[in-house]
Amino acid sequence: MRVGILGPLQVAGCAVGGARVRALLVRLALDPGRVVTTDRLIDDLWPGEAPAHPMAALQSLVSRARREAPGVISSHPAGYVLDVPPGEVDAWAFERLVRAGDVHRALALWRGPALADAADLPFASAPAARLEELRLTALATRIATDLSTTIATDLAPGPSTATAETPAPAPSVTSTDDPARGSTGTTADDPTARGAGLVAELEGLVAAHPLREPFHALLMRALITQNRRAEALALFERIKAALAEELGVDPGPELREAQLEALRDAEPKSNLPARLTSFVGRSEDMSRLKGQLGRARLVTLVGPGGAGKTRLAVEVAASLNVPDGVWLVELAAATGVRAALEGTLKTTDPVRALRGTAPLIVLDNCEHVIEEAATTARTLLSEVAGLRILATSREPLDIPGETLHHVLPLPEEKAAELFAERAAAARPDLRVEPERAARICRELDGIPLAIELAAARLRTMPLSVLVQQLGDRLAFRGGRTSEPRHRTMRAVIDWSWNLLSDRERELLRGLTVFSGGATYEAISQVCGGDLDLLSSLVDKSLIAVSGERYTMLETIRQYAAADLPELRQAHARYYTELAETADPHLRTGEQLKWLAVLDAEQGNLDAALRHSDDPLRVILPRLWPWIIRGRHREISEQAASMLRRVGDTPPPGRELAHGICRVLAGFVPTEAVLESDHPAALNSWALAGVGTPADVVSLTERQSGRLRDHPDLWTRSAALLAMGIVRFEYGAVTGAEDLLEPAVDGFRAVGDRWGQWAGLFWLSLVAENRGDFAAAVALAEEPERLAAELSGLGTPLGPMTFLIRVGQLKGRAGDHAGAARALERAWEVAVRSEDQAIVARVMHARAELARRTGRPEEAARLLEAALALDVEVSTQLRAYMNVELARVREPREPLRRALELMATCSDRTARATVLEGVAEHLEPEAAAELLGAARTLRGIGESADPHVNELAAKCRAALGEHGYRSASARGSAMPNPERYALRPLSSP
Repeated sequence: MRVGILGPLQVAGCAVGGARVRALLVRLALDPGRVVTTDRLIDDLWPGEAPAHPMAALQSLVSRARREAPGVISSHPAGYVLDVPPGEVDAWAFERLVRAGDVHRALALWRGPALADAADLPFASAPAARLEELRLTALATRIATDLSTTIATDLAPGPSTATAETPAPAPSVTSTDDPARGSTGTTADDPTARGAGLVAELEGLVAAHPLREPFHALLMRALITQNRRAEALALFERIKAALAEELGVDPGPELREAQLEALRDAEPKSNLPARLTSFVGRSEDMSRLKGQLGRARLVTLVGPGGAGKTRLAVEVAASLNVPDGVWLVELAAATGVRAALEGTLKTTDPVRALRGTAPLIVLDNCEHVIEEAATTARTLLSEVAGLRILATSREPLDIPGETLHHVLPLPEEKAAELFAERAAAARPDLRVEPERAARICRELDGIPLAIELAAARLRTMPLSVLVQQLGDRLAFRGGRTSEPRHRTMRAVIDWSWNLLSDRERELLRGLTVFSGGATYEAISQVCGGDLDLLSSLVDKSLIAVSGERYTMLETIRQYAAADLPELRQAHARYYTELAETADPHLRTGEQLKWLAVLDAEQGNLDAALRHSDDPLRVILPRLWPWIIRGRHREISEQAASMLRRVGDTPPPGRELAHGICRVLAGFVPTEAVLESDHPAALNSWALAGVGTPADVVSLTERQSGRLRDHPDLWTRSAALLAMGIVRFEYGAVTGAEDLLEPAVDGFRAVGDRWGQWAGLFWLSLVAENRGDFAAAVALAEEPERLAAELSGLGTPLGPMTFLIRVGQLKGRAGDHAGAARALERAWEVAVRSEDQAIVARVMHARAELARRTGRPEEAARLLEAALALDVEVSTQLRAYMNVELARVREPREPLRRALELMATCSDRTARATVLEGVAEHLEPEAAAELLGAARTLRGIGESADPHVNELAAKCRAALGEHGYRSASARGSAMPNPERYALRPLSSP
């Protein structure tokens, strides 16, 4: 198929992005080869309120669709056409195949809900419903055909030939995870698997369509082929009651015929409890467990309390076809395993009763009788060759042949689904936003029991109050019939805590000082815990191993936490030494490796900073990685917090760290800082904006001059970089390249990516300042790659900044297609980030490109929308947006706002950019004066910017060469050109 709308939109060979573009293609695909009028498209795509300029919006949408799916859309005087034969649109092919009776091929075209990309638009509802109805009819036809080849006698198990050493054939395993799929996924020549697969598929369809009689009749017939007649009869009673209650009708002929077929005595052997609530989020676990039970005779579900091991085991057991019975042996309240087994099987000799059969036994909650459970399981497996055991425990049984399945907390999406479903049961009127549900579930570690207990509390409190109570999660209580050990999360963990030795409890308490996990080396150094004790806690599901780290759920941390001041200080010392060890490596080719180490330990490093008795020692080696990551807000906040902790007087030996914190908090640098070669001391005053521009230049000149002959190449390069940046930003721009280029060479030699990134970034700014946009693009593209490598946890430093910058520079250099590609990527990232400041930046860049490519109205719309955003952006950006707006709207007010914003700005290049923009709208003499002022601010002779040069040429033509030079010279000497430029804009 060339175009697919039976599921998410697919266009062969194309990646189509953007919800509105995909909706446009879906709408056209409903009428392939036929003209859809522009009015119809506008009404269908904007059903609520059309955009301000609907034709322009539609044309823009079509243009984008043509770029992303070339050759698919054709124009017509009345509208647009999907230029594809109907047979190459899957929905049309689907209907043709169904009418021809080829339902297998028809259903193979179905990938998900029809018209999914237009599901929220009214035009899609009727065709989507019609296609879905046709799919359900085709499904019933296909399943009936498959079922007719499955005979009940084929499912009868043959005699067991397994011995104690040879695994018996696995119980028939079927999957109920995907009720909407078009085939069972089973082996065609295996009638047992085929029949079980049909049952699983039909169970899903019946759940999804509770009043559709054909599916119920087919499921009853499929259950009969599995010797599950009692379940088939129970199903008949349920659908009969539902039809009477919901529709006021009796079952039809198909259902009555299936009932007659099921009326035989074939009750299955099982004591599994009936399901009381839906089962959410464990489809992958179920599939994996069924596969494990097909290969192993003992599978043990292990995991922390509350993870849902028992429920998962029961669901898996209930989904299997085990003719010789499935037995649940509950051990939580049992005094002995043997007694519980005998009571369940109603025999005093379980081995004799089971020998010669192939049942499945679920041994539930083995942990508190672990020794006897292990012994009993081994005996049973040795004596009963056909037996399989599915055990649940917080630690392994640890006997030969055991396969473990770790039941982990639910992933975020599934956890949120569970919370929303249980919340709806507690408060039917309440709808929980998925994002909020996900945040709550993250707080609760994704533990199903904790999620269910929290959701149940919504019966008595608002959602906002529940969120406030999450810190007290251990006290959340369950229902009246909950087992005592599951009544609260505290009781759940009590069950495990009471099974620990004193040494295990001591180590578990000690592990609570770590944040975000820890390596074995860290644990052994801080807690002194040996490997055997750690392994025991892992086995008992109180901690876990993830890669090279031991981790602990926050719920368990809250339970086990204690006041451990000595251990806290040992923890702080260890991670301080780790940061100090990493520090010199951050200025070498091992930079990324050590940044990754620090990222992995961020939680522990933050905890060390909070709890250390010597916080200035902790913060000093952390400053440089924060600078590398671009986390400037965190730097200033931590510096101010540090000064509040330690006061104005530095402790002995901590003068440098104290002095740098003072500078980062806005104070004048001390001699300890000025005389240091520590990387964070090199430009801390520039980072914090201490003093006037002249102060920054003076301080940097003094520091850099002292370090330019330093024996360490990195330090020399950093001194050159600092001076180059400060010279460009605050002083005379001339000569910045002479400092930045050797700095980049030095950083390349030592392998420091951050230094290369910073040097190339500022060299690109220098090239842009003189108007050489082609050179600026070339210099900006390499830092984009370096920034991506350096991006870390929560850092703003990354490709985003460079996508915007490269897009703008390419547009100014004339590469409009390249600019559009870069800004399209930037827009997608900005929208996903939900950072409105970034969104505003991209809108400004896209508006500039729209204006350059002859689309002034689009440019104006983007700029007005960006300026209307309630978000804090830099003074420079707001001024730039007003200058750009003046180019596509009445210029007077936007230019006034831009000049007023620049009145107190110290950014010389930003001021020059605004003055050049204002000059476009003034008379030649005033324009020439502002161009002269801008050139002085930039610190250049003649600009390479073609736009500026074109404007200068117009001024020369009007004023003559002498007049132009005189006006330019006057502008160069102006102390406050912005104030001068405001005068002609203020006059009526």
